[in-house]
Amino acid sequence: MPDPASGSSPAAPPRPRPRRSDAEGNRARIIDVARGAFTDDPDAPLHSIAKAAGVGQGTMYRHFPSRDALLLTVYRTDVEALVADARHLLAEHEQEPLEALRHWLTRLAGYGRSRCGASRAVEAATRTGLPHEAPPPVTAALDPILTACEEARQVRPGVQAPEVLLLVSFLWRAGGGPDGQGRTDRLLGIVIDGLRGPRSPGTPPGT
Repeated sequence: MPDPASGSSPAAPPRPRPRRSDAEGNRARIIDVARGAFTDDPDAPLHSIAKAAGVGQGTMYRHFPSRDALLLTVYRTDVEALVADARHLLAEHEQEPLEALRHWLTRLAGYGRSRCGASRAVEAATRTGLPHEAPPPVTAALDPILTACEEARQVRPGVQAPEVLLLVSFLWRAGGGPDGQGRTDRLLGIVIDGLRGPRSPGTPPGT
């Protein structure tokens, strides 16, 4: 009804902000379920993931037209988390960047051990021509930590991120089981000692 005072219709009340759409919620739930499924079985079928996520096949394929597309999305989501971890750890251990390096490599090694089968599937998927980032974001995330360590003289000069990642990738083969984590920790300690370079005679390893 027009406003008698102004002769114009009153302004419509502002619309409430839309909630997170069902589509976004479904997509996030599919990714979360797929993360666990691919960790347990890199060949997990899409129909079982859709069922566990509580969505239909049509919803699954609207978001992820192929199994490889879903696998790569899970992979990239986890890589983004690793990249964020690198920034946070470097800020937290600004005075002792070697500790940031140690914590980050531990997380990376754990990620690799739990995703070893999925990682092989990702490599196969990228060889089929699916898009992937270059240069690798994990390499770019590690560079600032290594630079800070070198400036603090906590690692030997000239260490390159791809070299460190190549070393750590072998830890993915440490295996599971009750001793898997302990074996990974011991091997990672050897890697860290090697990155630090020669120490004074009588200095115990890992100090």
